[in-house]
Amino acid sequence: MSDESVAVSEDRSSRFVRLFLIYRLYILAAASLFVFALVTFGIYRLTAEVRYEDVLSALSATSWSAIALAVVFTGLSFLALVAYDANALDYIGRRPPFPTVAVTAFIAYAVGNTVGFGPLSGGAIRFRAYSRLGLTPGDIARVIAFVTLAFGLGLLSVSALATLAVAPRVADILGVEAVWLRSIALLILAVLAGLFYMGRNGRVIRLKSFELHLPDSRTTSRQFLVSAFDIAAAASVLYVLLPDTHVGWPTFLAIYAVAIGFGVLSHVPAGLGVFEAVIMAGLANAISIDQLLGSLVLYRLIYYVLPLLLATVLLLVIELRQLALRPGVAEAAQLAGKLAPALISTLSLILGTMLIFSSVVPTPDSDLDFLAGYLPLPIVEGAHFLSSLLGLLLVVAARGLGQRLDGAWWVALAGASIAFAFAFLKAIAVFEAGLLALFIVALLANMRAFDRHSSLLRQTPGPSWLATIAVIIVTATLILLFVYRDTEYTHELWWQFEFSAEAPRGLRALLGLAIAFSALALFSLLRPAHFRTQQPAPEELARAVEITMGQDVADANLVRMGDKRLLFSASGKSYIMYGIHGRSWISLADPVGVEEEFPELVWQFVGAARAGGGRAAFYQISPALLSACADVGLRAFKLGELAIIDLEQFEMKGSRFANLRQSYNRGLRDGLTLTVVPPEEVGAILPALRAISDAWLDHHDAKEKTFSLGAFEDDYVLSQPVAVVRLAGDIVAFATLMVTDTKAEATVDLMRFAPDAPKGTMDFLFGSILEYLRHEGYRQFNLGMAPLSGMARREAAPVWDRVGGLLFEHGERFYNFKGLRAFKSKFHPRWEPRYLAVSNATGAALALMDVTFLIGGGVKGVISK
Repeated sequence: MSDESVAVSEDRSSRFVRLFLIYRLYILAAASLFVFALVTFGIYRLTAEVRYEDVLSALSATSWSAIALAVVFTGLSFLALVAYDANALDYIGRRPPFPTVAVTAFIAYAVGNTVGFGPLSGGAIRFRAYSRLGLTPGDIARVIAFVTLAFGLGLLSVSALATLAVAPRVADILGVEAVWLRSIALLILAVLAGLFYMGRNGRVIRLKSFELHLPDSRTTSRQFLVSAFDIAAAASVLYVLLPDTHVGWPTFLAIYAVAIGFGVLSHVPAGLGVFEAVIMAGLANAISIDQLLGSLVLYRLIYYVLPLLLATVLLLVIELRQLALRPGVAEAAQLAGKLAPALISTLSLILGTMLIFSSVVPTPDSDLDFLAGYLPLPIVEGAHFLSSLLGLLLVVAARGLGQRLDGAWWVALAGASIAFAFAFLKAIAVFEAGLLALFIVALLANMRAFDRHSSLLRQTPGPSWLATIAVIIVTATLILLFVYRDTEYTHELWWQFEFSAEAPRGLRALLGLAIAFSALALFSLLRPAHFRTQQPAPEELARAVEITMGQDVADANLVRMGDKRLLFSASGKSYIMYGIHGRSWISLADPVGVEEEFPELVWQFVGAARAGGGRAAFYQISPALLSACADVGLRAFKLGELAIIDLEQFEMKGSRFANLRQSYNRGLRDGLTLTVVPPEEVGAILPALRAISDAWLDHHDAKEKTFSLGAFEDDYVLSQPVAVVRLAGDIVAFATLMVTDTKAEATVDLMRFAPDAPKGTMDFLFGSILEYLRHEGYRQFNLGMAPLSGMARREAAPVWDRVGGLLFEHGERFYNFKGLRAFKSKFHPRWEPRYLAVSNATGAALALMDVTFLIGGGVKGVISK
């Protein structure tokens, strides 16, 4: 094969990989929906002999004592779930107040168990909550990794132990040989025992330069007990709801653990359908399907919906200040208020689903008889049909509520209020009306939390939300087919309008939902893929420069380049500068201006990126912005560390700066002098500076960079002071200074020297600049970032940090990471972490690729240096 053919093949492969990464969420969503459709078909076949009336009878036959016991076991399971977070925090050496941990964990599991994707996942909620408690993104990632791994290993161990204990019974139910079940269980236990043994006393497993810090025996044992208790309590919730059966609890525990595992692997929200299919397949020979279905419905309501309702009630109590004044609880109360949008968003999703499902099931005959005596048929029909569409409206509004949109708040409030009235017009649905009333009260009590002014219509649903809505509608279709299994389909059904015509009413509601969802999906998928904002006008650039000069961060002077787009706050006192490449909208550093406006600017930027068909990323941000980024569902990935010199403590005398002092003194002996030229006088020396810059670029075989670096452009160089080094009256080196009027910080951008400049000229330039800035009263000097510096390689460190750490140690062929860190360490700086905030790890990789193109001036610029 020729080199040209190989190059073409590699180009196609790279293009395929990039396309997969770009459309990965759509592919995964479609795959999950396909799996769910197969499971739905399987459930329909399994229930071929079951009728809706049988399920209702099974539900009514469940005793109140069994329901009460299920509630108790639910409480015990969530208590164990709180212990997951407490153990994880203890493992990483962080111990926030327990009430705060308990509130965070309870809400994270109540929301995550029910929805579990995007900003409504348990991990996203933990990022929002724990970042406000001072935990770093690395710490939070380790907490999430700990609880995820603990649950997975606990599920494996419990299912293996239970299967080993009752293998013959499980084998009879599943129709397989007991010896195979025992062999698999023993293999799993052997692997887990090996990990436990290797992790004794917190041993470290090393594979070349890769290190894995295993938890010590005490931590592992304690977490195993917590995981086992959690899974046992959760299984008991369903077990006590089952009718009397000869299936023992250990046997049921093994089947339950397998069902939970398949539900998690399916990526379907809450494992809906997948969990039920495994349970029915495992217990169909021991329990009648109608009774099993009734128990599963109650299990979903008690274990999933009830905690969410309790969390909402807790939130309302906090808003009424009944807990906020008690010592030790005030912080937890404030934190719960911050998590209110996620909680209310999830409740909106659940209530919308409830309205959709209720539109395809029959109304009790007694309710219809009562309504027939007071209301005309068209009102009942209209209320029933519109309630289903209102359910879809609440599901769609849930996404906007999670983003704190005021438009979503108004839509949800109006939709829930109308649905509340319709609950009495379509049926005497008191329970449904009660839940809607709770939702309305929660919306009103937390009105201040939804303070983002944005149109809901601009917030088009992404693939995860579209897949979730599709799952809800497919489930509604399954319920309709199941309920009216014995009704013969004819075209006349669509036109039957009678109080007793339940099947036609459900068909029409489902058709309306399908049409509305199709329109929504087409609107989302066929909207303009991308649009780009314009470069700033001269007056906008002037306003940004004015804001820059009145704040403390010197790097904000990069706005003078004019190569970045600008997004101003509503007041016009703050802005974000950003670039666009591909689908990445990349904000450079923290917003600039009034700090109180930064969170809203973050929301504003993310909303603009999503509306433009892009993904938002925040590049080189400080820890202070992480909380605002977590609020919009972004995750933080460490990029490196920024070196800061305290100029008030800087002094070249003494041993700390001996090398710098020697270079400085040698430069003085060689006749070098430093002059800082103010902006208004730079024009006179501009030709000389350009000559040095061009010679420097030629000598280093380099091209000008942009975005996060300055380039030698006349307007840019003329707008700032320039420090020049002269030898015998001729300029041999220079550096552009970035300063602000507050004198809080200074830094340099362009530092270039002539090829024939004396050795040590740049050290002399650097030392002289530090002395000059200290004398002028500047408080600190920004040395710039050391990429990949300070990446964690500790136990449970995120994969991103581990890969970054390996590159830092062994990536000399790509970039001198260690050398740059060592050079800056000579100045004994204070190191501050800097992060990239994006939606996920794939987005981080794509954003870094696009940042490289922005800095290099596109693909051609990167290839040609």
